[in-house]
Amino acid sequence: MWLKSKVLEGTSVVLEPIKMAHVEQLIDAVRDGNSWELWYASVPSPDKMFGYVEKAVESAKNGAPAFVVKTSVDNKIVGTTRFYDVFDLHCRAAIGYTWYADTVKRTVVNSESKYLLMQYLFETNGALSLEFKTHFFNQASRTAIERLGAKLDGVLRSHQVMQDGSIRDTAIYSILAHEWPSVKNNLLAKIERYS
Repeated sequence: MWLKSKVLEGTSVVLEPIKMAHVEQLIDAVRDGNSWELWYASVPSPDKMFGYVEKAVESAKNGAPAFVVKTSVDNKIVGTTRFYDVFDLHCRAAIGYTWYADTVKRTVVNSESKYLLMQYLFETNGALSLEFKTHFFNQASRTAIERLGAKLDGVLRSHQVMQDGSIRDTAIYSILAHEWPSVKNNLLAKIERYS
């Protein structure tokens, strides 16, 4: 497998491979807010966390590492993120399934988590590109992805059927390997500003 599950450690956050033992702490994290009620997001509700983690663990076994996000200062789990749509042959992957407890939104947590994932993807594994996909109506997610330095590739219309039966248009963004140095500088500057 091209991508391996491993701990990715930064200054403010640690990304640790997800395990079933993390379910209770993830339930606590998702209860810090009500993100699962957003119709356009794919955040698990507390009662669906076990199945969510089970799928993430299985995904990791199949070459798409999934992580819990912990704050370094107190080792507290504050959310999850993962690689998916991993294509070894094409040296590309998507980053997503990211959600955070409300108390860490708009903090260093997302910037440093994404920095660690991208550094691992581009510098350790020689990726050619990475993707971000989100619901067309998830403006908060789209803004965060654009702030990272990703470029909009386009919108796949009627791309997916949501759990409520509505049809999702998916906005697809990417960062290419030759763009990584600039994106990296931008992320490091953001992380520094939070310090």
